Amino acid sequence: MLEIEIDGKQVQVQDGSTVMDAAAAAGAYIPHFCYHKKLSIAANCRMCLVQVEKAPKPLPACATPVTNGMKVWTHSEQAVKAQKGVMEFLLINHPLDCPICDQGGECQLQDLAVGYGASASRYEEEKRVVFNKNLGSLVATDMTRCINCTRCVRFTAEIAGEMELGQAFRGEHAEIMPFIEKTVDSELSGNIIDLCPVGALTSKPFRFAARTWELSRRKSVSPHDSLGSNLIVQTKHDVVKRVLPLDNEEINECWLSDKDRFSYDALNGEDRLTTPMIKQGGEWKPTDWQRALEFVATGLRDVARDFGPSSIGALASPHSTVEELHLLQKFVRALGSDNVDFRLRQSDFSADGGRKGAPWLGMPVASVGELNRLLVVGSFLRKDAPLLAQRVRQAAKRGLHVSAIGPNAEEWLIPVRHRSLVAPSQMVPVLAQVVVALAAEKGAEPAESVRAMLPQTVSDDAREIARSLAGGSKVAVWLGNLASQHEQAAQLELLAQEIARLAGGSAGTIGEAANSMGGYLAGAVPTAGGLNARTMIEQPRKAYVLLGLEPDLDHANPAAAMSALSSAQLVVALTAFASPSLREVADVLLPIAPFTETSGTFVNCEGRAQSFNAVARPLGENRPGWKVLRVLGNLLQAEGFEYADSESVRADALGSDFASRLDNGLELASPSVPAVPGNGLERVADVPIYFADPLVRRAPALQKTRDAAAPSARMAGTTLAGLGLSAGDRIRVKGAGQIEIVAVADEGVAPGCVRIAAAHIATAALGPMSGLLSVERV
Repeated sequence: MLEIEIDGKQVQVQDGSTVMDAAAAAGAYIPHFCYHKKLSIAANCRMCLVQVEKAPKPLPACATPVTNGMKVWTHSEQAVKAQKGVMEFLLINHPLDCPICDQGGECQLQDLAVGYGASASRYEEEKRVVFNKNLGSLVATDMTRCINCTRCVRFTAEIAGEMELGQAFRGEHAEIMPFIEKTVDSELSGNIIDLCPVGALTSKPFRFAARTWELSRRKSVSPHDSLGSNLIVQTKHDVVKRVLPLDNEEINECWLSDKDRFSYDALNGEDRLTTPMIKQGGEWKPTDWQRALEFVATGLRDVARDFGPSSIGALASPHSTVEELHLLQKFVRALGSDNVDFRLRQSDFSADGGRKGAPWLGMPVASVGELNRLLVVGSFLRKDAPLLAQRVRQAAKRGLHVSAIGPNAEEWLIPVRHRSLVAPSQMVPVLAQVVVALAAEKGAEPAESVRAMLPQTVSDDAREIARSLAGGSKVAVWLGNLASQHEQAAQLELLAQEIARLAGGSAGTIGEAANSMGGYLAGAVPTAGGLNARTMIEQPRKAYVLLGLEPDLDHANPAAAMSALSSAQLVVALTAFASPSLREVADVLLPIAPFTETSGTFVNCEGRAQSFNAVARPLGENRPGWKVLRVLGNLLQAEGFEYADSESVRADALGSDFASRLDNGLELASPSVPAVPGNGLERVADVPIYFADPLVRRAPALQKTRDAAAPSARMAGTTLAGLGLSAGDRIRVKGAGQIEIVAVADEGVAPGCVRIAAAHIATAALGPMSGLLSVERV
């Protein structure tokens, strides 16, 4: 520890701290623009000049290291004169845009100009003009306002991982610009809006929508990926106008992914369902809530009476709240059925009955930076969990060794030390090889539970991965979305846990949605005798209750799901959006509120339960989903539906000890080596970042980005050559169904595989997310 005196106040700080750090510890504010606690030090704005004892001239506080006994004055005559001089230079070319600037009211330059600016400018020459840059559909530019703090440049290079912006030219001619007129396509690009201290970079969807002082601010939680980012949702007249990050160092730090930031744009879309609807004679007719709910209760009661309670099934989106999932399973079980599931895209349910608790990440998110070895199995990490990938990216800079196993090798912008690029059918054998090699490295015996899967020979890739894991002191093994949706997901999970045990680390599941963990805790899974999400479709039920999903996009087998629902006698859909697929298969549509119009809870990947309240009044006749399910329970005269608020539902669902129910322990009856697949290409199905749930699918700005491009059939060059195809050919792909699509060469796809995105209307007819496909030129 070093001692420093700031404005007469003694402070102790860590060796290596800067004067800016010491000032923060002392509670002294130093004006600044280019400095940011999460970015490298640039010291190019010079606004933080301070007086330091024995220094011949003022020094930048952000770049001046503390020395023992140093004396600093942040508001002395010398310091303030220097700061005012810098402000005068910054304002020389700055336009007088404040009346029309979206940054007005929350602009650092505007705020500091009040204290450090002059009442008039001595500069009489013409001001420079900088042409605006096209950064894409999310970020608007007014580059004449730019003060060249380079925060955006450093963010894209250091946090987002790819240098998409740079500074060209020198002196007053310096400009921030993208390279070769490219747009900024990072999934974290919206953060440069928050970082910009002036109005040079602003939100395109929010542009001219409201003034910051007109907005009400409410805390909330992201309903998208499994991280559960904390949000500030800003509204005007009960309409969501903007979403900003709420600082939480343990979860999302001060960042947001673009999915979390811009999905609000869909909340007032044209297909929002605003009134209950009943299908009569093939036509949809609006009705009132009383009639709609009585129609549902009577219909389900009749189906249970005529065909038995087990003829009713319930499918829920993992983006639903804990309260909604808990009341859904309680409602269905009140009818006498155990057929309820939220794991819509999962295909292997052999672990059911063998789990010791709810699966989770196996470690706190904030501890990612402490890891020195990480094995990621079956994941599209960068797009599936952008801010978790960002934490891994920062940890890799500090020495974390990342290894990966799976059929995909797209650019994560993270150095991957060792990779085994194999087809989905080979993932279990490769993991088993890692177990064998790691046991040899550690001089230990593999557990009895996995010995039936272990091979006699070990590949070089598996041996390198095992050697890397054996050399770590803090090790983690993560199963991504592709692993969870794999046809041998349970075996992958069992082997991952054995690798973690041998390495002395932790194993866990990243999870695909906001409540991938909360759904287990809420009891929205079948117990003994109940049917899972896959079986409910393969063995069609007479009646279905759907919560927050679109069957043609959110199920592992969209075509089969649509077929099963079409054949049902009654389909009840609780939804915020009247999608074409729901209009086709449902008999009644009940409008439920999205996350901004209801209260609820999400349990993130680390097992943290985060509750939130509504930030706006429900649109039209929308009602919170938990209230709708509570009333349906009352209409059935079922016990245990006397809830006054969502907090009491949460208490019933989670209890006070829910954390003790988080357990990745797993026992499989008879794990074995998977069968060798037949002839054909193995499908690798990712869920594109902006098609993962109903909300992002409808966000206009997100749908204009590169990540929202139409799916293609991506294959390695050798695979294309073996089929006699070339990149750009239009091909016919056949599985359970068939589609026509464009072939693209991609060396990040394992040989013998074809990567075709799921959750998209263009690929829904193809069938299951996994399996064998045939390909031919059209």
